[in-house]
Amino acid sequence: MNSLWTPDGEHSVNPEQEAESSEFSELSQEEQEQAEALAAEMNAVREQLAAAPAEIVVANHLMGLYELAAIHLSQQPPKMDEASLAIDAMAAVLDSLAGRLGEAEGTLKDALHQIRLAFVQLGNQEDAPDGE
Repeated sequence: MNSLWTPDGEHSVNPEQEAESSEFSELSQEEQEQAEALAAEMNAVREQLAAAPAEIVVANHLMGLYELAAIHLSQQPPKMDEASLAIDAMAAVLDSLAGRLGEAEGTLKDALHQIRLAFVQLGNQEDAPDGE
């Protein structure tokens, strides 16, 4: 018999009855079906993710950081600290994975360069006196 420790104590776990946990038994039939459909969808996404090369998944996340920085820079007024964090995170990952990101690496480096330029230009505009 397997057991699982939780903050509420140790609980027996029967792998064959795992889906019938007390949490799900409190749900209505419709809610149980929705939960099962969501679990099946999550498993399908996991399978797709496992089949994708890691370099593509990492590149996708880096583009997400680029987009996050761009969103913060486009706010009125720009959220420079938030953008800086996203830009620094993108740079840190790119620097630490140099040579390992495949075909996307050049595009990612270009994107980082462009978002850094936008950051500096917006920072300079904020620092300039109103008349300039």
